[in-house]
Amino acid sequence: MAIPDQSARLGVLLPTREQAILGDFTASPLLEFARQAEGLGFDSLWTGDSLTARPRLDPLVVLSAAGAVTRSITLGTAALTPALRHPLIGANMVSSLDHVCGGRLIMGLGSGFPVPETEAEFAAVGASFTGRAGRLDETVALWRTAWGEAGDEAFSGRYWQAGQLDRLPRPPRPGGPPLWLAGSDTPRVLDRVARLYDGWLPFLPSAEAYGAAWRRLESLRAEAGRPEGAVTPGFYATITVGPDEGRAKAELEHYIEHYYGRTLEQMSAIQAYAWGTAEHCAEWLADYVRAGARHIVVRIGSLRPEPQLKKIAEAMLPTVRTLTA
Repeated sequence: MAIPDQSARLGVLLPTREQAILGDFTASPLLEFARQAEGLGFDSLWTGDSLTARPRLDPLVVLSAAGAVTRSITLGTAALTPALRHPLIGANMVSSLDHVCGGRLIMGLGSGFPVPETEAEFAAVGASFTGRAGRLDETVALWRTAWGEAGDEAFSGRYWQAGQLDRLPRPPRPGGPPLWLAGSDTPRVLDRVARLYDGWLPFLPSAEAYGAAWRRLESLRAEAGRPEGAVTPGFYATITVGPDEGRAKAELEHYIEHYYGRTLEQMSAIQAYAWGTAEHCAEWLADYVRAGARHIVVRIGSLRPEPQLKKIAEAMLPTVRTLTA
């Protein structure tokens, strides 16, 4: 059996939401950001998803364009909300995108953030907010049936029934791209990841909480009979880099208020945030790597993140990679 790759990787989020907040939906800056991220050595490039709760350009369209202007960087969603699309359309779009980007895709998936804005977003497309976690798991099962090597024609579940699945285009990789669950450290989430998903993408506020959850997840994965390395331990962090800690925090507070309509103090209770010098943020991130994280997605906490991209690459890429070399 091959030994699972334990090296740590560092990715960065494309600023699609930040553009929307500023009222600018121009694609060319996003593509330049993608080129720079690959040139600076980032391992992956990600983008989020929302229609009305936190509007932005569609992630699958954006990643298709980013794939056309890059060559090797991994592309991912952090995170796609499959409930906003019919599962057959989703299966076809994801498979199509993985072909377009040459098999570089990772699909981080979410069932929907538990806030009123997201519930209204679900209602706008006729999706049920109740039972959304189970619906996500079933959508994943439908996708994998459609992408299966056996070419199954039909799927019958609690929420979805579909035929002629064998007529859909299959992804370039057997079974499709890796499917990660973006979620917390609740027992139910950890159990779902251990049994059903290829990766875990939480944003836990402390490295200690991350380490405890990862150890539990690995235990559940083994109990489920899945092999070592079946689940990639991801981590989603928001970082604002600046030479002055106070100014960096003020910039992050401004960002969070515009992004979520909530305070940094409120969001810090559930999400991971760091601010200050690039070296300080790199060491903070290193604690999560020591706790088990192996694929980190950095969201730059600024409405104009481009100036911070190089500083983050120079400080954090060596730190993250050295720890698992």
